Amino acid sequence: MKTDKTDHDGLASVEDIMALAAQLSACAGAMHERALVAIRTPPDAQLSQEERDHAFALLDEELVLRQHVHALYLDAARATVKGLGQPQEHVLKLTADAAEKIRKIAVIANVTGLVAALVGLAGAAASGVPGTVSLALKDVRERFKAIKAQ
Repeated sequence: MKTDKTDHDGLASVEDIMALAAQLSACAGAMHERALVAIRTPPDAQLSQEERDHAFALLDEELVLRQHVHALYLDAARATVKGLGQPQEHVLKLTADAAEKIRKIAVIANVTGLVAALVGLAGAAASGVPGTVSLALKDVRERFKAIKAQ
């Protein structure tokens, strides 16, 4: 990451987009791990069919997120965002925290909203539109608050 940036130009370079893609890829990896833990739970464990269904849905969402990540990698130059108004460090910390939350959330159904917000962030980043990215970042932060409240 470059050190000559201002505080308000996150996602403003190809390197920034690549770093976001790497973080979102880590989130997809966490989603995969979390889903497999639930799916592999022995049938005699106290895991409902609904929880198992959420785990399989999480695998579907993982694929969608990975598609967005691949698009970001392939078209990083087009996806740069000028004037985001948020530092790159904030964007990367938010996505790193999301991966950690996904790994640690006990009830897999509680992951759903966070995963949707991450998929939205990946799509917003690909758009290169600062307002769309800002709204997506806000949605991820709000999902963190909702998880914390549960």
